[in-house]
Amino acid sequence: MIHRRTLLTGLAMAPFAGLLAAESKPRLRVAQIGTSHAHAAGKMDALRSLPDLYDVVGFAEPIAGRQATAQKAKSFAGLKYLTETEILADPTIRVVVIETTLEDSARAALAALKAGKHIHLDKPGAEKHADFVALRRYAAEKGLTVQMGYMLRYNPAIQLLVRAVKEGWLGEVMEIDASMGKLLDEANRKRFAQIPGGGMYELACHLVDTVVTLLGAPTSVQAFGNATRAPQDTFVDNQLAVLSYPKATVTIRCNHADPFGGPHRALAVRGTRGAMEIRPLESGKGVLRLDEPRDTAKVCRQVGDKMVMFAEPRFKKGENAFALDVPKGRYDEEFRDLQRVIVGGQAFAWSADHDIAVHATALRAAGLTP
Repeated sequence: MIHRRTLLTGLAMAPFAGLLAAESKPRLRVAQIGTSHAHAAGKMDALRSLPDLYDVVGFAEPIAGRQATAQKAKSFAGLKYLTETEILADPTIRVVVIETTLEDSARAALAALKAGKHIHLDKPGAEKHADFVALRRYAAEKGLTVQMGYMLRYNPAIQLLVRAVKEGWLGEVMEIDASMGKLLDEANRKRFAQIPGGGMYELACHLVDTVVTLLGAPTSVQAFGNATRAPQDTFVDNQLAVLSYPKATVTIRCNHADPFGGPHRALAVRGTRGAMEIRPLESGKGVLRLDEPRDTAKVCRQVGDKMVMFAEPRFKKGENAFALDVPKGRYDEEFRDLQRVIVGGQAFAWSADHDIAVHATALRAAGLTP
C-alpha cells in the first residue's frame, strides 16, 4: 500500500497553478452571492477556515425570504448581510463566490465580472451555453480569474491519475468508466426534476470535467435516461452518457435512485500499458496497474558504513494499491489555489477553452443541445 507521504515528490507536480508561491501574501477580501447552490454552505465554511488567506466580508441572497434562513445556518452565522449591489460596488472586495441557483448563476457571474471582480463560479455555471461562453470570454478579455467549482480537480487521487495519463504511464487510453450518484429525498427529486438535464448535468458535470481534462472534448456524445418511478414520478433519475473519441470510449453514469450512491462513486481508466481505478471517488484510495515501473526517484540508503544513492520506482510493475491523504475540508484546496493564482499572478491549469468544452460536453451528456 502506497501512502501520500511516499508520493510527496511526485505530487509536487500536481496540475494546479502556483503551488510554490510565497506564503506571506496579503489576504483577499471576499464575499458570496447566493446560498441556494448545494455547495453554498460548504464553500463559505472553506473560506472561513482560511483566515490567513481570506477576509470574508459577508454574503448576499438574491431570493427574497432566503436571507433569514441562511443567517440561521451555522455556515453564515455572524456574517454581515449585504445586498448584491453593495458587494459589487465595494472596490476592496476582489473576489466574489457565486452560489446562486443554476438559472441565476450566469447573470450573477457576469455582473461580478463587469464590476471588476475575480469569481469562483460553482458548477455547472449556467443553464445556457451561450451565456457561459459570454461570461468566460469576457473574463479572459478583461484579465479576470474564473475558477469553476469542480472540486475533483484538487483530489490527490485524481491529480495522480491526471499525471499518470499525461506522462504516458497508462499508454494510450482506451476506455474510461465513471459513475457519480446518490439517493435523493422527495424535496430534492422535485428540485432536480426542474433542472434541465437533471442530475447528469447538475452533478455528473464533475466527471465530465475530469474526462475532458484527460482526453479533451469528445467527437460525439450519446445520452440515455430512465425514470425509475414512472409514471408516478417522471424525474429521469438514472442516466448514462457515452462519449466517443478516436481511440477511446467513455461511459458516465449518474443514478439518483441509488441508496448506496456514495460508495458506488468510482472512476476507472484503462490504457494500452496500464490502468487506474479510484473507489470511492473522493476517498483517495485505488489501484494503479502498470506494465513497467514508473516514477523513479533517487533514494539514499546506508550500505555498510557508506550512504549510497539508488534509483527506485515509487510504483512497481504490476499492481500498486494506494491510499492518499484527502484534505478534511472538501473545498479548501480550491480556495488555496484561487488565492495563489490571484495574488501570485499565475494562470490556472484549466483555461477558458477547457471550461467551455466541459460546459458543452456536460449539456450533451444530459441530452441537451449547447
